[in-house]
Amino acid sequence: MHPIFAAAILSAVSKPPSPPIRPRRVALFVTCLVDLFRPSVGFAAVKLLEEAGCAVEVPAAQVCCGQPAYNSGDRKTTRAIAAQVIDAFEGYDAVVAPSGSCGGMLSHHYPGLFDDDPAMKLKAENLAERSYELMAFLVDVLGVKKVTARYDGAVTYHDSCSGLRELGVKDQPRHLLGSVAGLTLREMKSPEVCCGFGGTFCVKYPEISNAMVGEKSADIAAAGASTLLAGDLGCLMNMAGKLQREGSAVQVRHVAEVLAGMGDLPAIGEPDSREPG
Repeated sequence: MHPIFAAAILSAVSKPPSPPIRPRRVALFVTCLVDLFRPSVGFAAVKLLEEAGCAVEVPAAQVCCGQPAYNSGDRKTTRAIAAQVIDAFEGYDAVVAPSGSCGGMLSHHYPGLFDDDPAMKLKAENLAERSYELMAFLVDVLGVKKVTARYDGAVTYHDSCSGLRELGVKDQPRHLLGSVAGLTLREMKSPEVCCGFGGTFCVKYPEISNAMVGEKSADIAAAGASTLLAGDLGCLMNMAGKLQREGSAVQVRHVAEVLAGMGDLPAIGEPDSREPG
């Protein structure tokens, strides 16, 4: 054997094995609406993250991100809430939310709450750097290119305002939906137009909100899809309510549920026949 090859083999044999790649320690920010109205979205998020190789934890001490108080101008309450959230998610490699609005709150608005407190501002900036919306984290950070789910039928996708405009979530969910067996994506004419939810906006300005969601429901109908998807539960609940009041047969689901192969669950607003009574 040539001395060069012998030396190469000896080097390879004597080299200690590389340590196994540690899974990313990811914390799931569940969000209030998911926790109270649609827990299946949280389970779908955990499934997608674990399939992508993450070690997922759900910190029990987490609370609301504080967005309702923030949007109402109550900075004192928002700061107190943010401090709890920052503490609850200390030490994780990433904090992932199945919501662009909550993800945007953590990553874009927390640091500015503590401009007069350098120590807390540093902690808020650290959390902001580790905070992601679910679709963006799967595609942009983890490099997920496809899923193994199946969903038979045509879907249309609504781009929620915060996810789109604050976090740049646009192509990521569509990329993953393209790998779902049996699924056909039919785009709306104006998928980026607000649905009229806007958190407290729909409470403060109900007539305007209803007019906006009415235009959205017409756009959904024109797309000719049997299912509406989005990445923010607030938007989904708003649109589902309007569609049901209009007698529409369009089913409404969070995109994570379809990607995780949980598309057989009752749609948002539908009764669950598996529950007693």
